[in-house]
Amino acid sequence: MKYIDEFRDPVLARRLIAEIRQEVAGHPEIRPVRLMEFCGGHTHAIFRFGLRQILAGDVEMHSGPGCPVCVTAALELDTAIAMANLPNVILTTFGDMVRVPGSQGTLQEIRAGGADVRIVYSPLDALAIARDDPKREVIFLGVGFETTAPGIAAALVQAEQEATPNFSVLSMHKLTPPAMRAILDAGEVSLDGIIGPGHVSAVIGSDAWQFLPEHYGIPCAVAGFEPLDLLRAIAALVHAIADKTPGVFNTYGRSVRPEGNPVAQQMLNRVFEVATTPWRGFGDITESGLRIRGSFAHRDAALRFPVEVEEVGEPPGCRCGEVLRAVIDPTECALFQRVCTPRHPVGPCMVSAEGACAAYYKYGEMESNQ
Repeated sequence: MKYIDEFRDPVLARRLIAEIRQEVAGHPEIRPVRLMEFCGGHTHAIFRFGLRQILAGDVEMHSGPGCPVCVTAALELDTAIAMANLPNVILTTFGDMVRVPGSQGTLQEIRAGGADVRIVYSPLDALAIARDDPKREVIFLGVGFETTAPGIAAALVQAEQEATPNFSVLSMHKLTPPAMRAILDAGEVSLDGIIGPGHVSAVIGSDAWQFLPEHYGIPCAVAGFEPLDLLRAIAALVHAIADKTPGVFNTYGRSVRPEGNPVAQQMLNRVFEVATTPWRGFGDITESGLRIRGSFAHRDAALRFPVEVEEVGEPPGCRCGEVLRAVIDPTECALFQRVCTPRHPVGPCMVSAEGACAAYYKYGEMESNQ
């Protein structure tokens, strides 16, 4: 398939793998090179294409917190569930969220109990529901990183322009660079380099990761999602680590620019402002979230529909928080594959299509058979 096959060329892949191995062999002091892929989409691609196994011994891969469903705090999910149970409310959400366990069950369970919870594919679908049913309040769950937030901001602007008063958003958006800082500042895991998220960087730009080499002395390579994308990023990181020349390397130039997408950034700044927000497994991270600006406060579901929710801990035995901070691999959790499975997930990392536990579960047999 054009524009796909060229990024899966086996000849080029073997050449890059040999280059990585040769570089590590020539610098045994760096072996194994410890890398973190921030993005959950990268985690699944790395497993799918067998890169962990192919590079085992030379490169050690750690999965980061780049799954927006996974890092949504339990308190935030319980707030969404409480809002869904309010009279005259239609709660709309992306599909991954409906099965994530909260302390009071899941959105899927309360839907079965009579709450009006609907899965949509975009915030514009939710806006259409509000437009078609003006007597009911429609709340959209704003879950995601910098990738999805501009589209949600655009939906709020459109709702304002067309004067649809019954549409609001519960903003639970997260910003990725502050989470990376939190991981490095905590010092729980030792890392030599970072594979930067591709879709996020298409919005915020590869320059947004300059703080990694400048403040932490760690190189970052922004990558796409095909095998050659990831191998080029890994090769760039290995060379930088071996040469002790940390920098930011954009190996996803067909989608990412140093400055990012200024139109998307302007839309974000028009509707949202930066705020401290809770992350599952981290607690509050300063200036790591997006809340709706005062000029759009009448569309902020948190202000329009205040609910009281008691903060609770993680499910007993669940170690999703440690997985998200890259402190442990999913297989180190006692619940993994025994109690916690995709059919009966205990924590969000097993639910989401970008979750690390889901990746380990789906591809674990492949890994063990190598």
